Amino acid sequence: MAKSPNFFLNALPAADVAALRPHLKTIDLPQEMILFEVGDIIQQVYFPHSGVVSLVVSLATGETIEAAMIGRESMIGGSAGLNGQLSVVKAVVQIAGSASVVDAERLHALAATSVACRAALFRHEQVILIQAQQSAACNATHTIEARLARWLLRSRDLTCSDDLELTQEFLSEMMGVRRTSVSVIANTFQQAGFIRYSRGHIRILNLDGLRETACECYQTVKTQAERLLTPKKPVTRSK
Repeated sequence: MAKSPNFFLNALPAADVAALRPHLKTIDLPQEMILFEVGDIIQQVYFPHSGVVSLVVSLATGETIEAAMIGRESMIGGSAGLNGQLSVVKAVVQIAGSASVVDAERLHALAATSVACRAALFRHEQVILIQAQQSAACNATHTIEARLARWLLRSRDLTCSDDLELTQEFLSEMMGVRRTSVSVIANTFQQAGFIRYSRGHIRILNLDGLRETACECYQTVKTQAERLLTPKKPVTRSK
């Protein structure tokens, strides 16, 4: 049975994958596609193959700010598998890609009978919570330069690519800052040789430079995600 490009699906027991597989379908995720809004009933769960989806919070002033980023290591709408059917955030495609999608009721039914599936869902929801908590602290205390470097590094990790299709306008929306601020910092990064930016396309050139500029939040989230989401190897006992 061929593996899925999505790490969550790959990590499930074979019996769980077999139960879901007939109900999965593959769809495209174009940039800025809204998967669900705040207050929506989550009807479908998305398992990205590629691209990045942002979970964002909208303010009364019309501004938005990103709480978490999700790629092929996880899923969007997984809380529906744990009885959390009401969305508390907006999910929007940040970098275009594709995904497997299944009705939320199917995942909920599987989680009700599979301990492994429930445990995996809890771990993935923990990672989203960790991201949201870290983002709140980061946005309150760290410079825009450090936040943008963190954001670019995280996007690279999720896409496994140095090339990111992003506009400055979309970046400013996700970071909750003015577009002019993103433009100034992106130009500074370009002059420093960290990135090359042109017409909505960012190419990362200097990883070390971005890592030195990024705040501690990048490594904190990365470490916690790896700890929770990396499958544990079975312990073998010596005879």
